[in-house]
Amino acid sequence: MNAAAMNARALVRSLAVVALAGACARTPGGSDGTRDSAVADAPDTPTPPAAATEADLERLEREARALAKAEGCEQSAQCRTAPVGDRPCGGPREYVVYCSLTTDSAALFRKLGELAAAEKAFNARSGMVSTCEFRMPPAVAAGGGRCAVSP
Repeated sequence: MNAAAMNARALVRSLAVVALAGACARTPGGSDGTRDSAVADAPDTPTPPAAATEADLERLEREARALAKAEGCEQSAQCRTAPVGDRPCGGPREYVVYCSLTTDSAALFRKLGELAAAEKAFNARSGMVSTCEFRMPPAVAAGGGRCAVSP
């Protein structure tokens, strides 16, 4: 499935959730809505860096993505997603896929929390706006020893 079809499919899922839920909520942890035990103890709202720049946001995202290891899982149940960034209207911009066996989930969620807090402050300071659809975590599957978004 090409990227455009995957984006269209994700948009349809997002709109359906908004229609059903009527509100946005974040659940850090696995794509099934559960929280990793290592993440349960991580602080939910880290202190954002003072006046983060776009370069700071890019660096934080690179650091977070480097912590998310997709390799090392043979079963889809071992694959997870984590929210990336913070949209001006709320909720994550997207999700990163990772293998729960090879990723330090606590470190990943700490870094993602730092990114989200910095991006939220940046968006507020810059007057950023966005659409208010809820972005659902993608379905994930393991194949060839690697976690990826399911087709």
